Amino acid sequence: MKYELTPDLVTGNKLIDSEHKQLLSTINELMDACGQGKGREKSVEVFRYLLSYVNKHFADEEKLQKQTNYPEYPAHKQFHDTYKKTLENMSQSFLTEGPTVKNLSTLNQQVGVLVSHIRMTDKKLAKYLHDHA
Repeated sequence: MKYELTPDLVTGNKLIDSEHKQLLSTINELMDACGQGKGREKSVEVFRYLLSYVNKHFADEEKLQKQTNYPEYPAHKQFHDTYKKTLENMSQSFLTEGPTVKNLSTLNQQVGVLVSHIRMTDKKLAKYLHDHA
Protein backbone atom coordinates (compact mmCIF):
# COMPACT_ATOMS: atom_id res chain seq x y z
CA MET A 1 0.00 0.00 0.00
CA LYS A 2 1.44 3.34 -1.06
CA TYR A 3 0.66 6.53 0.78
CA GLU A 4 -0.15 9.46 -1.50
CA LEU A 5 -1.11 13.07 -1.13
CA THR A 6 -4.59 12.53 -2.55
CA PRO A 7 -6.90 15.48 -3.32
CA ASP A 8 -8.67 15.09 0.02
CA LEU A 9 -5.33 15.68 1.77
CA VAL A 10 -4.24 18.73 -0.23
CA THR A 11 -4.47 21.80 1.99
CA GLY A 12 -3.80 24.43 -0.66
CA ASN A 13 -0.74 25.74 1.20
CA LYS A 14 2.32 25.06 -0.97
CA LEU A 15 4.79 24.65 1.88
CA ILE A 16 2.55 22.39 3.95
CA ASP A 17 1.54 20.27 0.94
CA SER A 18 5.10 19.83 -0.29
CA GLU A 19 6.23 18.76 3.17
CA HIS A 20 3.30 16.35 3.54
CA LYS A 21 4.22 14.84 0.18
CA GLN A 22 7.82 14.34 1.35
CA LEU A 23 6.68 12.77 4.62
CA LEU A 24 4.48 10.26 2.80
CA SER A 25 7.28 9.52 0.33
CA THR A 26 9.65 8.76 3.21
CA ILE A 27 7.12 6.43 4.82
CA ASN A 28 6.72 4.66 1.46
CA GLU A 29 10.50 4.28 1.25
CA LEU A 30 10.53 2.58 4.65
CA MET A 31 7.64 0.29 3.72
CA ASP A 32 9.28 -0.60 0.39
CA ALA A 33 12.51 -1.51 2.16
CA CYS A 34 10.63 -3.76 4.57
CA GLY A 35 8.74 -5.40 1.69
CA GLN A 36 12.05 -6.13 -0.06
CA GLY A 37 13.56 -7.74 3.01
CA LYS A 38 15.86 -4.76 3.57
CA GLY A 39 13.83 -3.33 6.42
CA ARG A 40 16.31 -3.96 9.18
CA GLU A 41 19.18 -2.18 7.43
CA LYS A 42 17.08 0.58 5.94
CA SER A 43 14.61 1.17 8.77
CA VAL A 44 17.09 2.84 11.12
CA GLU A 45 18.29 5.24 8.42
CA VAL A 46 14.81 6.05 7.15
CA PHE A 47 13.36 6.39 10.64
CA ARG A 48 16.07 8.88 11.58
CA TYR A 49 15.28 10.89 8.47
CA LEU A 50 11.55 10.64 9.17
CA LEU A 51 12.01 11.95 12.71
CA SER A 52 14.18 14.79 11.46
CA TYR A 53 11.69 15.69 8.74
CA VAL A 54 8.70 15.52 11.08
CA ASN A 55 10.51 17.92 13.43
CA LYS A 56 11.21 20.31 10.54
CA HIS A 57 7.67 20.11 9.20
CA PHE A 58 6.03 20.62 12.58
CA ALA A 59 8.34 23.57 13.30
CA ASP A 60 7.42 25.12 9.94
CA GLU A 61 3.70 24.73 10.64
CA GLU A 62 4.08 26.14 14.15
CA LYS A 63 5.99 29.13 12.83
CA LEU A 64 3.15 29.89 10.38
CA GLN A 65 0.64 29.55 13.21
CA LYS A 66 2.53 31.93 15.48
CA GLN A 67 3.00 34.48 12.68
CA THR A 68 -0.75 34.64 12.11
CA ASN A 69 -1.85 34.27 15.75
CA TYR A 70 -3.67 31.04 14.90
CA PRO A 71 -6.21 30.59 17.69
CA GLU A 72 -5.85 26.78 17.75
CA TYR A 73 -2.05 26.87 18.03
CA PRO A 74 -1.85 25.38 21.56
CA ALA A 75 -3.88 22.28 20.62
CA HIS A 76 -2.05 21.91 17.31
CA LYS A 77 1.33 22.14 19.03
CA GLN A 78 0.25 19.63 21.66
CA PHE A 79 -0.64 17.15 18.89
CA HIS A 80 2.77 17.76 17.28
CA ASP A 81 4.63 17.21 20.56
CA THR A 82 2.73 14.00 21.31
CA TYR A 83 3.19 12.68 17.77
CA LYS A 84 6.94 13.37 17.84
CA LYS A 85 7.24 11.49 21.13
CA THR A 86 5.29 8.54 19.67
CA LEU A 87 7.61 8.42 16.65
CA GLU A 88 10.67 8.57 18.90
CA ASN A 89 9.35 5.59 20.86
CA MET A 90 8.61 3.72 17.64
CA SER A 91 12.10 4.47 16.43
CA GLN A 92 13.52 2.77 19.52
CA SER A 93 11.39 -0.31 18.81
CA PHE A 94 12.62 -0.42 15.22
CA LEU A 95 16.21 -0.08 16.45
CA THR A 96 15.98 -2.91 18.94
CA GLU A 97 13.49 -5.27 17.27
CA GLY A 98 13.65 -4.37 13.59
CA PRO A 99 10.65 -4.18 11.27
CA THR A 100 8.49 -6.77 13.01
CA VAL A 101 4.85 -7.26 12.07
CA LYS A 102 3.92 -5.47 15.31
CA ASN A 103 6.20 -2.50 14.54
CA LEU A 104 4.92 -2.21 10.96
CA SER A 105 1.34 -2.38 12.21
CA THR A 106 2.08 0.39 14.72
CA LEU A 107 3.68 2.47 11.96
CA ASN A 108 0.60 2.02 9.77
CA GLN A 109 -1.62 3.09 12.67
CA GLN A 110 0.47 6.22 13.20
CA VAL A 111 0.37 7.04 9.49
CA GLY A 112 -3.42 6.79 9.79
CA VAL A 113 -3.31 9.26 12.68
CA LEU A 114 -1.15 11.61 10.58
CA VAL A 115 -3.45 11.33 7.55
CA SER A 116 -6.46 12.10 9.73
CA HIS A 117 -4.61 15.10 11.21
CA ILE A 118 -3.80 16.37 7.71
CA ARG A 119 -7.35 15.84 6.47
CA MET A 120 -8.96 17.70 9.33
CA THR A 121 -6.59 19.88 11.33
CA ASP A 122 -4.04 20.91 8.72
CA LYS A 123 -6.70 21.71 6.14
CA LYS A 124 -8.36 23.95 8.72
CA LEU A 125 -4.99 25.60 9.41
CA ALA A 126 -4.33 26.17 5.70
CA LYS A 127 -7.74 27.79 5.26
CA TYR A 128 -7.01 30.09 8.21
CA LEU A 129 -3.58 30.97 6.76
CA HIS A 130 -5.16 31.72 3.39
CA ASP A 131 -7.90 33.86 4.93
CA HIS A 132 -5.38 35.80 7.08
CA ALA A 133 -2.61 36.26 4.53
